[in-house]
Amino acid sequence: MTRRPAPRTVLGAFGVAALGDLLALLVDFEPGHAVCKPLLMPLLAAYVALRGGPRLLIAALLFGWGGDTFLLLDADPAFLAGMGSFAAGHVCYLVLFKRYGRRAPRARGAGLVTVYALALVGTVALLWPDLPADMRGPVAGYSLLLTAMAFGATALGPVAAAGGALFLLSDTLIATGVAEWPQLPRPDFAIMLTYIAAQFLLAEGVLAAHQRIGTGTVVSSAESTTTTPSAITSPRAGR
Repeated sequence: MTRRPAPRTVLGAFGVAALGDLLALLVDFEPGHAVCKPLLMPLLAAYVALRGGPRLLIAALLFGWGGDTFLLLDADPAFLAGMGSFAAGHVCYLVLFKRYGRRAPRARGAGLVTVYALALVGTVALLWPDLPADMRGPVAGYSLLLTAMAFGATALGPVAAAGGALFLLSDTLIATGVAEWPQLPRPDFAIMLTYIAAQFLLAEGVLAAHQRIGTGTVVSSAESTTTTPSAITSPRAGR
């Protein structure tokens, strides 16, 4: 009988692939990036599966893998296909946040809506004149979905919220490149660093919420109540 690898082992492999990808970007070793980048999301998805995570989270990560792979190709159709794959992943995340999230107090929720709405409108307005005409609509639509995902992640707590914010930052950096704005040194490194961290934090946030429900804490977007005493003690450069 074949023994399944331990989740920690697979997570370690994910860390090695992430480190390899980032180092390859730092030293401008394109073959290393081409090898390591497509390994990232399948390894993270395998880690989630071994932890007993929800299938929709695995799907979100695999859609991320699709986006990563498409963005390795230097062509506009591949870029749009990658954007579509990431968009599908964001839809998966939004469903997960609805399923597991807690509703924020009204004042805090209104404040978060304002912050993310201003970020969306401000970013799109600034980028719009510099985007290629045929990219404006897709970028604006994707930005709306991405911002909704980042806002929705706040319902799962600080870990997922940080993941959503980093995803927003990572894709904004990509958009500034499409608009041909001045870039930071090694922009691909910054894009991948924030992206890898974002996907990992989102996965951990969803896993924590999923396991919390499994130990007896019922969490919904409408309300959060503890139903059993045991729950109290239960533990792109082509990005």
